[in-house]
Amino acid sequence: MGASINTKAVVIQGNEASAEGALLAGCTFFAGYPITPATEIAEVMAERMPKVGGIFIQMEDELASINSLIGAAWGGHKALTATSGPGYSLMQEGIGYAAVTETPCVIINVMRGGPSTGQPTMTSQQDVYQAKYGSHGDYEPIVLVPSSAQEALDLTIRAFNLSEKYLVPVTVLTDEVVGHTRERVVIPESPEIYNRVPPPEGEEYLPFRGEEKLGGVPYRANFGEGHNICVDGQLHDEIGMRVGHMVAPSAQLVKRIMAKINDNIDDISDYELYHTDDAEVVVLAYGSTARVALRSVLDARKDGIKAGLIKLKTLFPFPDAMIRNETRSATRVIVPECNAGKICNEVQRVVSVQVESMPKFGGAMHVPSEIFEAIKRS
Repeated sequence: MGASINTKAVVIQGNEASAEGALLAGCTFFAGYPITPATEIAEVMAERMPKVGGIFIQMEDELASINSLIGAAWGGHKALTATSGPGYSLMQEGIGYAAVTETPCVIINVMRGGPSTGQPTMTSQQDVYQAKYGSHGDYEPIVLVPSSAQEALDLTIRAFNLSEKYLVPVTVLTDEVVGHTRERVVIPESPEIYNRVPPPEGEEYLPFRGEEKLGGVPYRANFGEGHNICVDGQLHDEIGMRVGHMVAPSAQLVKRIMAKINDNIDDISDYELYHTDDAEVVVLAYGSTARVALRSVLDARKDGIKAGLIKLKTLFPFPDAMIRNETRSATRVIVPECNAGKICNEVQRVVSVQVESMPKFGGAMHVPSEIFEAIKRS
C-alpha cells in the first residue's frame, strides 16, 4: 500500500490511486474518519502526508472533517477528505458552506448501498442526487465519476484543479467496485496542476468579487497574506459582509456562484464517446457501470447493431447540449445504473427520444449480457 508517486506504472486499487492523485495534485491536508469502503484512502494519506510535509488528522466524525477542510483551504492548503454515504450525509451542511464561501476542497465519496448504514461492503451509485442536491439552497456543484483505478487517479487530480480554478468543493464519486479493484495504473511524473489565482499586487482586493478574466471567479488570497477577509456562511457582498437581509446583493451572489459553473460547462465537462456518430441505440453510463456498458456496446457492434456509448466522467454540471447532440441519430437511449434510475431522469429531461432505465439494486453490478439484451430489444 502507498506505492511511490515516482513509479511510472504500478498495480494498485482504486482507493490507493485516488490518494496518489491527491498527492500529485499538491494536497497537503487530509482530515477524515474511517469508513468502509473508503478507509484505504485515509490509510495511504496517513502514511504519506508526513513525508511530503503535509498534515493528516483523523477527526472525531465527518462533521469535523469537512469543516477542517474549509479552515485548511483558507490557510493555503489543498485539502481532501474521503468518506462513504453515511459520512457524506453528515458533510452536506459543510459542503454548502464551502460553496457559498467559495472554498476549494475535494471530497471523495466511495459509494456503497444505502440508505442509512446500508451495505458497507457492497457497491452502488445511489448517491448521485445527493452529490447534486445534498445541501440546501441554490448552488452548482462539480461532480466527477471515475470508472477505473486509473481514472480514480486522473479525476482526483482534475478535481483539485477544478476546485482551485472555480473555487468550489468538488466531489469525486467513486464506488466500492472502483475503490477496491486492483489494476495497472500509470502515474504521471508531472501532471498539469492549477493553483488558485492570487490578487494582483497594488490593487484593491475584494475577496468575493467575480473577475471577468477568471470566468466570474474571484482572486483568492489566503489567511495571513496581509488582506482583511471575512468568511461568512450568510449571503455576503464582495467584501464579505452580511447582506442576507438585502434582496439585490443576495441575488447577485447566488447568481454568480451558479453562473461561474453553468457558464463554463464546456471547460468542466469530461466524457468519452464510442460509436455515437451513427448509433441508433445509445447507452449512457458512468462509473463502474460504464465498463460493463462498453463491453455490451462493442458486442452489439460485432453483431451488426448500430450501438454507441456516452461515458460520463463529469456528472454535474450535466452536459445537456452534448447529450442532445450525440443522441441525434438515435431512436432509443438506455441508462444502466446501480440505483433507482436517477441519472435516467436527467437524460429524459434533455432528449426527445425514448429513454429506458435499467436500475440495479442490492449491491450487484450489471453484467454485459443484460445490457446487450436491452440493446437488442426493438
